[in-house]
Amino acid sequence: MSELLEDDDLTAALKKCPEWDYEKKAITRTIEFEEFMDAIDFVNDLAEIAEEAQHHPDITIKHTKVTLKLTTHDAGGVTELDVELAQRVDNLVD
Repeated sequence: MSELLEDDDLTAALKKCPEWDYEKKAITRTIEFEEFMDAIDFVNDLAEIAEEAQHHPDITIKHTKVTLKLTTHDAGGVTELDVELAQRVDNLVD
């Protein structure tokens, strides 16, 4: 099991992922797309990355907005696994 990130480590990690916010023991990001199908295509691409990493985000789709929430449930908060997946998401979006 991954270890929870300490406050200083979490702050440093979020500097690498500036689009992500920390809230309630998780990091979140909302991405807006031009079309609904663009959002769905993104989620399908993300699903492959998440499955490969064996670390799965909570995903909410509202028309053209996709909100992701990353937390390591077993650890009870944010771990390096979440930060690594956030960085992979950022690479997918950018």
